Amino acid sequence: MSKIMIIEDDKLLSIELKELLTLNGYEVEAVKEFKNTLEEILNYKPDLILLDINIPFINGEVILQNLRKKSNIPVIIVTSINSETDEALSISYGADDYITKPYNPNILLLRIGAVLKRTNTNYNINGNLITYRELKFDSLKGIIKKDDIEIELTKNEMIIFSYLLTHQNKIVTREELMTTLWDNSEYVNENALTVNISRLRNKLKEIGYVNIIDTRKGLGYILS
Repeated sequence: MSKIMIIEDDKLLSIELKELLTLNGYEVEAVKEFKNTLEEILNYKPDLILLDINIPFINGEVILQNLRKKSNIPVIIVTSINSETDEALSISYGADDYITKPYNPNILLLRIGAVLKRTNTNYNINGNLITYRELKFDSLKGIIKKDDIEIELTKNEMIIFSYLLTHQNKIVTREELMTTLWDNSEYVNENALTVNISRLRNKLKEIGYVNIIDTRKGLGYILS
């Protein structure tokens, strides 16, 4: 299991991010005090760091510079600063990727998986396996499997199922799903979304999961 450290001073965002990563099979540690951030990183020895630029006591880019003198741990800058200059500066300091807030959770997960795979730092494919009941969802390969049965999802089905999983037990509106698909360059209209949901349900049914995506009339869908 890959270890990720979150360095984010927005407490609510840090909690939400930790829940998202834990749900997706990662071991997660979030920095709470920022006076000795570099020491905490070196003690925890994460496989990847999600680092905000604007944090208390010391700028995130300075932490990155100091870290690179001691370690090559992969770092993804996650920040509200949408500036090409800051992005270029962060990359020059040794960041492996740069993503701005607000971000799409599924895009962030894909970026994390890509960086871990590229840097080959204790990368384990199990880190990309989401467990739902006895079902395994490989978010990189777009495959759901149970026991010896393995079913391939289309790109749209994979995006929808991933979003439902990361919002498990919460109602997800049709607008949210269409926006998520749009963010992934997969435009669908109302009818196409209905078709994709139906196909996803049928594939889940093939491995014994019936009616787990419930329609809430006038609201959306919920995976329970």
